[in-house]
Amino acid sequence: MSDEQKNPNEETPKAVKPAGLPSGTKPAGPPRPTQPAVPPGAKPAGLPVKPPARPAARPAKPPAARIVGAPAEGPGGDGDPGALPVLSKKDFESGADVRWCPGCGDYAVLAAVQRVLPELVERKEDVVFISGIGCSSRFPYYMNTYGMHSIHGRAPAVATGLKASRPELDVWLVTGDGDALSIGGNHLLHLMRRNLDVQLILFNNQIYGLTKGQYSPTSERGKVTKSSPYGSIDHPYNPAALVLGADASFVARTLDRDPKHMQAVLRRAHAHRGASFVEVYQNCNIFNDGAFFEFTERDTKPLRTVFVEHGRPLVYADGAKGLALDGRRFVSLDLTGGASASDCLVWDERDKALAHLLTDQLFWDAELPRPFGVFYVEDRPTYDTLLNEQVEAVTAKKGPGDLKTLLYAAETWTIE
Repeated sequence: MSDEQKNPNEETPKAVKPAGLPSGTKPAGPPRPTQPAVPPGAKPAGLPVKPPARPAARPAKPPAARIVGAPAEGPGGDGDPGALPVLSKKDFESGADVRWCPGCGDYAVLAAVQRVLPELVERKEDVVFISGIGCSSRFPYYMNTYGMHSIHGRAPAVATGLKASRPELDVWLVTGDGDALSIGGNHLLHLMRRNLDVQLILFNNQIYGLTKGQYSPTSERGKVTKSSPYGSIDHPYNPAALVLGADASFVARTLDRDPKHMQAVLRRAHAHRGASFVEVYQNCNIFNDGAFFEFTERDTKPLRTVFVEHGRPLVYADGAKGLALDGRRFVSLDLTGGASASDCLVWDERDKALAHLLTDQLFWDAELPRPFGVFYVEDRPTYDTLLNEQVEAVTAKKGPGDLKTLLYAAETWTIE
């Protein structure tokens, strides 16, 4: 069973905001065990360090850029006439009743996005959230921006059409492990390889929540659910490794129960020019409660998580342990028994081969911690930029074209 099946309690997908959008100007592995020892999931700590220099930010700023701290123009006001109002978290709250189950991890992701957006955008009218189907895909209803609750697995296709035609817009995709990795798997892979300039947040709770608890593409082998009463025999996806293999240009992982780290990762994702993939370990307290507790709870978190930061050694367990490479395998070092942080591997988020090793081995090996943070960053041209440059070049050479002429060109048929 999948989330695509009809749920009598879920209304038909529909557009969240008006159809019109504001106009704007166009901007120029090593071997591994055959079965996962633990359910795929984990939690990061500590903010990412400043990344290496990168190209200029995505869209050109609106002509009337917001001046933080400056009063907006109004009756009796003496602020800059061109200044836009300073935005806050409340400006991005739609006011709609949030209909996730009480205690769901989706609330934390929603709050994190609403908190960081005022720092990242100047006009909420330039922001669009697009989702597919599933619990996470109700996200656009709760954002006071433009948005669309589209169809199962096809959010990347909708986003591609929008971003290609309106590259100045700030486009976000919200999806789940079932929506993106099952029926939407092919769309996700092509979005990553094309490097469309969007942010994609994948809520991974290792279960189908909306259709009431069937195993999903990320559920661990042996998972007992309504659709696998004797235990799932499927080999689960490792989402980060999957998109790395699809040539994603930005890959990161965070956790719903670490809001500071999640906000830091979202800032990095938004600053990246290209397809930004952010996996969020998100607790489904109704159908898969505690799937990631070993990475979040105080007693187990220090030994089960390592937070990667560019230019810093891989140290965990409150500084008592670290990670080093022994050939092509990560090994744990005891930093209280002779080894030091200088013996640990210094993380390089630009090294794709290293990112493959880390996301693969540390996903399956229960003896080593699960990684969180920004795994890989690559600067390369975006699909929307290349497409619009090509259209402009052809238009300059051949003219704007005429639809009627095109339709009646070459051979035509007359039906009598």
